[in-house]
Amino acid sequence: MTFEEQIQHFRGIVDDVSFPTVKEWKSKHPGGKVVGMFPVYTPYELPHALGMLPVGLLGAGGKIEIDHADSRIQSFVCSIARSTLELGLTDRVKDFDAVYFTSICDVARNLSGIWKANFPHQLVEYIHFPQNMESPSAVHHYRGEMQRLLGNLEQLGGKKATADALVRSIEAFNHNRSLCWRLYEIRQLTPWKLSTYEAYILLRMGTLLPVEEHTHILEGIIPLVDSRETKQRDHTRVILEGSFCEQPPMELLQVIEEAGCYIVNDDLLLHSRWFTDPVPANGDPLLSLAESYIRGSVSSSVRHYGLRSRKQALMNKVRSGQADGVIFCAPKFCEPALLDYVLFKDELEKNGIPYLAFEYEEKMGVFESIRTQIEAFVESVMFFT
Repeated sequence: MTFEEQIQHFRGIVDDVSFPTVKEWKSKHPGGKVVGMFPVYTPYELPHALGMLPVGLLGAGGKIEIDHADSRIQSFVCSIARSTLELGLTDRVKDFDAVYFTSICDVARNLSGIWKANFPHQLVEYIHFPQNMESPSAVHHYRGEMQRLLGNLEQLGGKKATADALVRSIEAFNHNRSLCWRLYEIRQLTPWKLSTYEAYILLRMGTLLPVEEHTHILEGIIPLVDSRETKQRDHTRVILEGSFCEQPPMELLQVIEEAGCYIVNDDLLLHSRWFTDPVPANGDPLLSLAESYIRGSVSSSVRHYGLRSRKQALMNKVRSGQADGVIFCAPKFCEPALLDYVLFKDELEKNGIPYLAFEYEEKMGVFESIRTQIEAFVESVMFFT
């Protein structure tokens, strides 16, 4: 298949909320366990080391109606929480044996409790990430938390995870993350060769397949991207910020680009490139994962960084991407994104960098208002520069 045909094929898989890749994997691995991974970051290496399949649980992307979830969770919370719960209540994730939730916000915290009450047959884990990154105990706290998670998975699967298996998992995900970073390098240096929509499809496939299969796909497709002969356009280079948890509709990504933007960096599917350097694959693998999380993870609104400034991290993105402006694209009701927006916009104004802000939800179907805003933003940036 050509590159474009592969993207179209993968889009069909991503859009299918019945998780066909999970069903296929289960049929090939009788008795195998599947672990749902809620964003923003979850340690995929742990279930992988036990021969389990970690799968991204990222909501329904507007593909289903919310008919049941509103009776169990507030209607004024983010779409990803409501539609993820709807997936469970409509038996679309019945093949999942465990689900990981993370300390993104109060909604994610509450969703883990609601899930546990409604799906007692599944192992439900709420991951207690360290909050004070400057504390000498932070690394050991998170290592202990991963040891607890691993122990529960071992009990679920009926076998122990060896240190060698954990090291192999770290190596497998290190290699996969390097290829994901390569996609972002292409988008930053030659964004006309790979659109954000196309890159997103490729990264999203990594949430549905074993890491080895996803790595094989990327290894085959990256040379095709490098050799594409696509015309460079006079587009505005922008950073997309605020979409770290609930994912925007893919049509929205296309609208942003069609309106005249090259998105040279973003925080979509952030887990795919969470670590700035490879995780050391030696010694104590859980300690290596913990240290990499504390000291070597990318900037995000869902965790604290002690003395490190998230405002400065955004400015570094702008400078390294040679961006002309920033687009704040945040889900409705997302407190971490909307609170950080206040800090970020002040920093951008101080540095004379144009920005645009709007909100989205999974079920959006009309984008003309946003298209008009972006087109006006692009014109103003071109005039400004």
